[in-house]
Amino acid sequence: MAVTVPSPTPTVEAMSPWLEAWRVFRSNKAAMLGLVILSVIVLTMSFGPSLYGVAPFDIAGAPFTPPFTEPSVWLGTDYLGRDVLAGVLVGGRATVLVGLAAATVAVTIGVSIGALAGYFGGWVDTALSRVTELFQVLPALLFAMVLVTLFTPSLTVVIFAIGIVAWTGTARLARAEFMRLRHLEYANAARAIGAGPLRLMLREILPNALPPLIVSATLIVGSAILFEAGLSFLGLSDANVMSWGLMIGSNRRNILECWWAVTFPGAAIFLTVLAVSLIGDGLNDAFNPKLHLR
Repeated sequence: MAVTVPSPTPTVEAMSPWLEAWRVFRSNKAAMLGLVILSVIVLTMSFGPSLYGVAPFDIAGAPFTPPFTEPSVWLGTDYLGRDVLAGVLVGGRATVLVGLAAATVAVTIGVSIGALAGYFGGWVDTALSRVTELFQVLPALLFAMVLVTLFTPSLTVVIFAIGIVAWTGTARLARAEFMRLRHLEYANAARAIGAGPLRLMLREILPNALPPLIVSATLIVGSAILFEAGLSFLGLSDANVMSWGLMIGSNRRNILECWWAVTFPGAAIFLTVLAVSLIGDGLNDAFNPKLHLR
């Protein structure tokens, strides 16, 4: 009689690194909570404005209407009579878009400079490290304000202004990773068969340096969202595009009479940044080899 032997359960060593990272991330309850919160926020911003059907700049009722008192304006109105809920739904699109795009710009600049410095070393490393240190000691908010002021305030200008001041941490991390990986066995083997510097950096070293860079990019998203809110609060963003920071800034003088117009967009910023931070912490644990061994 033939006996069927069950296949052994894959061990940690047999699993792919990405599947093992997902297993560790999934076991982190705080990270999964952040993922759920962020997913709800993204879905609400994606479909909420179309379902609600109210433009954020239109006058929807009497000014200073408190929340939960009128069925037509659930979260009340601001000092001009604009619907606060419509502003929260639409404003999240601009805020999160700026955060993601600015993080992309910052990571692109940081990885490019850090990869060149870490791979080539020597005078290239010295020159690029001095440039990184120069940007690192600049007051980030003041420098971004100057950049936005020099050009016409728009989302594109704000994205590049935030990206230009937020890349230094990623550059230092990429430099350290490329310096560590450039002389390992697989890099030397690729170099021995004729691979050039560009192929080595992009196809051999960069994929192995991605885990810490992904964590760094996640943390930059949260910082960029706060940065955009600060610039919008100061009036240094596109006044024709609704955002959470613009809502807070335009209603700050009436915060005592119209607290809800500041509280609800502020709470949205808090929840979004909290969710991104929880996801970043979860990714940091997921890509930590010591936790995999446990």
